[in-house]
Amino acid sequence: MKWKRKRMSQLARESMTHLFDLAEKECVHHPERAHRYVKIARDISMHTRVRIPHHLKKKFCNKCHHFLIYGRTCRVRTKSAKVVITCLDCGNIMRVPFVREKKVGHSKR
Repeated sequence: MKWKRKRMSQLARESMTHLFDLAEKECVHHPERAHRYVKIARDISMHTRVRIPHHLKKKFCNKCHHFLIYGRTCRVRTKSAKVVITCLDCGNIMRVPFVREKKVGHSKR
């Protein structure tokens, strides 16, 4: 029984990744199709109870679940230690923290 659950979660992750790849290809000419691919990927995630991978979670809006295309469907700004992503469809604001690289200082003696 355990192998079935493991195999199902593996197939779910593969299909979600494939759907997000298709959404990236279709987003320029058919944005509604890209939004539909995101909806299908979310449905797969909820049905199989598998989390959407972190790198894919940043590619759609948390509120309206539309596929985010930088410069077309969302606006990206940097503020103090944050990246602010604003969805242009619904107006939702997502803040992602970032840490700049620290300079290598002198070691203490």
